[in-house]
Amino acid sequence: MTQQVPSTEPELAGVRNFRDVGGLPTVDGRRVRHGVLFRSGHLAHATEKDAAFLASLGLHTIFDFRNAADKKLEGPDVELPGVRNVNLPLSDPADGAEFWKMVRDGDLDQLRAILADGKGADRMVASYRTMIKERTGEHSRVLHALAEDSVPALMHCAAGKDRAGLSIAVALLALGVEREAIVSDYLESNAKHRRYKVHRSSTSASAYSPEVMELLSPLFDARAEYLAAALETVEETWGGVDAYLERGLRLAPETRQRLRERLLD
Repeated sequence: MTQQVPSTEPELAGVRNFRDVGGLPTVDGRRVRHGVLFRSGHLAHATEKDAAFLASLGLHTIFDFRNAADKKLEGPDVELPGVRNVNLPLSDPADGAEFWKMVRDGDLDQLRAILADGKGADRMVASYRTMIKERTGEHSRVLHALAEDSVPALMHCAAGKDRAGLSIAVALLALGVEREAIVSDYLESNAKHRRYKVHRSSTSASAYSPEVMELLSPLFDARAEYLAAALETVEETWGGVDAYLERGLRLAPETRQRLRERLLD
């Protein structure tokens, strides 16, 4: 039976986890404007109908946070006329290729070694912390682009959950969105119809086993603890969101104000 997608969002056949983050409330009583900031999984498998819908959004820029290994596996994004495509990899290509080969092959011994006994969740927490500490240049570039001329914008990675999810969260922090609303939007990626489809090697009999799926679940979940780790890293490294934006991301107060005017009602 087909998963029913809420009527407030489009049912895209080849693009997972698409949504407009418009409507989220800020701490000072404003809301994110509808139709200016979108998020999704990759666009490589978009159908003609999906592409027509995406083209209808009037997008200025698509930020693709995938790395070379992702793009080799999934393919390039579908081309949308008149849209600027910006590729800002948020993880090391070498990190993904061998790991995802293990996943697709269902190599149980290796998967147990790196994911069992909480190591999968630990891997995700460490990844989120690293993205906050070491990818300030990429996040700065995104926020400055949004403040200047790059809206409407779509941010995506492979699943639209982690790299795009964290980048959206950073943008929402800069806009002053309520923390609870940021977490709630992030957790929306857990909905069944949004989740990433893993293509496994058909030769592996164990690829679909319950144990493999259990081992992989920390990687395919959007867990509050992951985003909490990122936000804790902001506090531990810079002492707060304002300092993170100003010192870490070089976002001057006037640029942040321009960003808010562009993206908030």
